[in-house]
Amino acid sequence: MAKPRAPKASRFPGAKPSSKPAQGLPDRETLLRFIREAGETNKADIARTFGLKGADRKALREMLLSLEADGSLGRRGRRGLAQAGALPPVGVVDIVERDPDGELLVRLVKGGDDIPLVRLAPERDMVGGAPGLGDRLLVRFERLESGELEARLIRRIGASAHRILGVIRKARRETRVEPVDRRTKESLVIPEGEALELRDGDLVLAQVGVSDRRYGPKRGKILEVVGREDQPRAASLIAIHSHGIPTGFSDEAEAEAEAAEPPTLAGREDLRDLPLITIDPADARDHDDAVYAHPDDAADNAGGCVVWVAIADVAAYVRPGSALDKEAREKGNSVYFPDRVEPMLPERLSNGLCSLRFGENRACLAVRMVFDAQGRKRSHKFVRGLMRSAAKLSYEQAQAAIDGTPDETTGPLLETILKPLWAAYRIMLKGREARSPLAIESLERRIIINREGEVASIQPRASLEAHRLIEEMMVQANVCAAESLEAKRTALVYRIHDQPSAEKLQALGEFLGTLGIPWTKGEAPRTERFNRLLAETRESPHADIINEVVLRSQMQAIYSTENIGHYGLNLQRYAHFTSPIRRYADLVVHRGLIRALGFGDDGLTERDMAQMKDTAERITLAERRAMAAERDATDRYIAAFLADRVGAEFPGRITGVTRFGLFVRLDETGADGLVPISRLGGEFFIHDDRMHALVGERSGDRWPLGMRVDVRLVEATPVTGGLLFDMLSEPAPPDATAPRPRLGAIRRKPGAVDAKRRGGPPKGVRKGKRR
Repeated sequence: MAKPRAPKASRFPGAKPSSKPAQGLPDRETLLRFIREAGETNKADIARTFGLKGADRKALREMLLSLEADGSLGRRGRRGLAQAGALPPVGVVDIVERDPDGELLVRLVKGGDDIPLVRLAPERDMVGGAPGLGDRLLVRFERLESGELEARLIRRIGASAHRILGVIRKARRETRVEPVDRRTKESLVIPEGEALELRDGDLVLAQVGVSDRRYGPKRGKILEVVGREDQPRAASLIAIHSHGIPTGFSDEAEAEAEAAEPPTLAGREDLRDLPLITIDPADARDHDDAVYAHPDDAADNAGGCVVWVAIADVAAYVRPGSALDKEAREKGNSVYFPDRVEPMLPERLSNGLCSLRFGENRACLAVRMVFDAQGRKRSHKFVRGLMRSAAKLSYEQAQAAIDGTPDETTGPLLETILKPLWAAYRIMLKGREARSPLAIESLERRIIINREGEVASIQPRASLEAHRLIEEMMVQANVCAAESLEAKRTALVYRIHDQPSAEKLQALGEFLGTLGIPWTKGEAPRTERFNRLLAETRESPHADIINEVVLRSQMQAIYSTENIGHYGLNLQRYAHFTSPIRRYADLVVHRGLIRALGFGDDGLTERDMAQMKDTAERITLAERRAMAAERDATDRYIAAFLADRVGAEFPGRITGVTRFGLFVRLDETGADGLVPISRLGGEFFIHDDRMHALVGERSGDRWPLGMRVDVRLVEATPVTGGLLFDMLSEPAPPDATAPRPRLGAIRRKPGAVDAKRRGGPPKGVRKGKRR
């Protein structure tokens, strides 16, 4: 009689438990182990497995809710449960987005918030062309040697139903829509009957249809002609449509804005005697903050100062539940392009009644802050007031006056307003330095657009002390807003920033190790530690790239009703308060202060508070959308600026290393472009993610992150914003301390076995007879 085999261990989450567990209500660890082995289950199956009835079922429900609340379990569909973050061996996914490198990311259809996005592995010779955004697929999840999860396509389930923005390209036999997203290679064929009215170069919004052919492009349906690719301002138009930026305002919202009236003193404190001034970019059209400072004359605060920050009282005009409020919440924020602004509020408010214009009465919410001689805030007080700006200055004007060259506007203000402001800033700077927020430097460039809408020049954006003065005063006002709302136990939307993850810190440490820079892995990731690293390497040849890698190691700030503090600013409480004209988050905080401090009946409503969490999520997504649109428009304008310089050579630096090539940032314009891996020479290159380098398979030559190189521009495509370079420099020599890459590694999947070692022919090759 054959001896029975022992049950096999689960190879991947999703296998059923190998033996029946003991009956009765399980403890927490037993329950988690059962769910982990089951892969996916539900309350009824758990109760049946453990033989639970009556009161035990109720206790099980409470235990499951507790595990879900503390993040140990995640939902799968309506009733399914699984270990948080667990994926089945095979699952149905939707392609939901692309990462910055153009890789497709998928999300499990039945997955909850605990499920991460997973990269779709590229496949060769895909039948019917490559999948695109919106496609639904059946995939197999595999874990690579690096620990990263990857989804491998098994088959398609549904055709993409997404829309694309593209340019009409007419040929003799067919009309196509070429996508403006340079990461999308899929073009659409337009039926002959629909193409008659279209012109070559039209910008169109098209619906992706189903292909009637096994190979080749899918069919498309034209939904809207939105403009022309040769329009001077096409870049921002493309960004708006491709990212779904809401534009314009309804008639109802415009009517509400037009009906708004200038403010009066009713219910307000008169602040018009305070010489508050606005300091903004020279081309700013809206002014939502004004400042004033003077020494504190209190006997117990020698050397201290008083700082006033007054912010436009947008809540007085945008009431909860109004058409203006609904549309501002949907937009989330204003979106700024080099040639235009898509505002959160109509111009009547954003550039009119809510803008703190010089010499005009304006409603404001102001905070008076008192600092001691060491820059520590001693107290603050909010008032709802009526102000009148004493001056409108640009950053450059204010800085020039302080540096000794005042003009006719700043000259009379120098002794009475500007010097006291700078004296207060010097005091506040002591507190900032003691706090030690992250000191990452980022060089920004400004695109100058001429009257015809074309790029006239690209200039580095100056970093002035005047910028830092306004920034620090706004930061402290934001802190005061969060503290006041917390003290009054009023709901608010925090601006939070988490500390770097353990994975990012490990990757940073490994990269620094390749440069011979020590980085203790077990040390807490305090901001002082990053600042010390940046300071110690500031004069080294690796300064720029270390700054870049430290920046990439940080998490993104978000809006949330749950406070974890702001890591980058090194603050325990922080909420956006200072820009309500252009950010909905600030408007919500204003309403909270109005309600908490009894400033009127136009504060937070019960409905506002009930949907606060949803609001935080919405405005976070809106911010991401705006940032992506602004970045894409900038890329397109830069590509248009460089289009007539194809063939020119430029110095730059490698700022990105991927499996398919190198990203190089040009010194002159800050433009980023791609050197495809096929243009790096005849050998195969391995992507070493630990070393952040492409390494020659045979020679060991390296293209590391941060390396200075010279490139030749071979292609600039304004409609997509894409730049393509040829590499002119030679690679760095092999690193004697690094392990040599294995021959053939690039052509083998993780875990693959050579045919000779496995025995028999390679997979997919049938063994034939000898003849």
